[in-house]
Amino acid sequence: MDNAATAWPKPLKVTDEVANCLLYYCANPGRSGHDMALKAEECIFKCRCKLCEMFGIDDPAKVIFTQNATHALNIVIKGLLSRDSHAVITSMEHNSVLRPLAATGAMYDTVMADKDGYVNEQDVEKLIKSNTSLIICTLSSNVCGSVQPFDKIAKIAKKHNIPFLLDASQGAGVIDIDMNKMHIDYLAAPGHKGLLGPTGTGVLCINSNIRLRSFMQGGTGSESKIISQPETLPDRFESGTLNVAGIAGLSAGIDFINTHGRQNILNHESMMTNMLASKLSDIPNVRLIGYNSLKPRTAVLSVVIDGVDSLIAASKLNTCYDIAVRAGFHCAYTAHCTLGTQNTGTIRFSPGVFNTRDDIEKVCSAVNQIALQNAV
Repeated sequence: MDNAATAWPKPLKVTDEVANCLLYYCANPGRSGHDMALKAEECIFKCRCKLCEMFGIDDPAKVIFTQNATHALNIVIKGLLSRDSHAVITSMEHNSVLRPLAATGAMYDTVMADKDGYVNEQDVEKLIKSNTSLIICTLSSNVCGSVQPFDKIAKIAKKHNIPFLLDASQGAGVIDIDMNKMHIDYLAAPGHKGLLGPTGTGVLCINSNIRLRSFMQGGTGSESKIISQPETLPDRFESGTLNVAGIAGLSAGIDFINTHGRQNILNHESMMTNMLASKLSDIPNVRLIGYNSLKPRTAVLSVVIDGVDSLIAASKLNTCYDIAVRAGFHCAYTAHCTLGTQNTGTIRFSPGVFNTRDDIEKVCSAVNQIALQNAV
């Protein structure tokens, strides 16, 4: 029940393709010209094309492979902002946005979400200044699952000719995103969550012609005679050897999603989450945080058991009931301040594509026992 951190288990075709790559074509793509290297390059290119189709961009060269979503966010934030810049963010952002933003020295204003974790896109426009250089929004909160009106915010950014960065760490793979139609300039996503790939994979999709400062420099297998970083994409942001086996697994994860259908996966995860919310809400001393079943949301549910420390409750779920969750502040303290859990944190349940009704029943039974033990 911790899929918001990393989807598990992975589809079998993902683990099979990782093994297949390691056994038969895990060579250095773009460097050598032998058969294995060419096979690795082909695998990577196909994955770029699949991501183009998934996120609505038309140039595979603008799909940059990264270590994770944090890496991708850093490329954009540090590539665009400086001390003279201004940015607009939301109160639901993760530290993967807040910390690189702070490191740039740029000024920023925060759009406050409501008690359920949703922002009003009109509040974004009110904070735009003459030197606003970037608007950043999370697709869905990793604390409470609230899906933001990111398409409307992107439209506002487009209206003011300001780049828009979408942190799709939660929701990529289940929420429909068309970067061209929605005017999204940059999208950062991890490979290991909703895309069902291995850890150590991520992606930055670029739908803009603005030149980003290069995040790091090094060998790219191209333009080896020059000492400066190549300008062409994806080489500008892909120094060093890529995680070929990880990308092979990510490609297989995307195949799984395409085969089963994003909407079908979202429907299943939503059913699991709503079932969980309904049953947990009937348990005395259990409070649902930021749960609004009438608004768009992903499969993330935070709860507090009154009188029980969230970390202790999570430990009991693990050691006594073999249930994996995450507790605390989830690297998103400002979101907890918005939701009113800045002093307690929450226990976060995040069902995935492979969870079942039996899993939900087991979780609710365990939470009920923990709550009753405290009441006694």
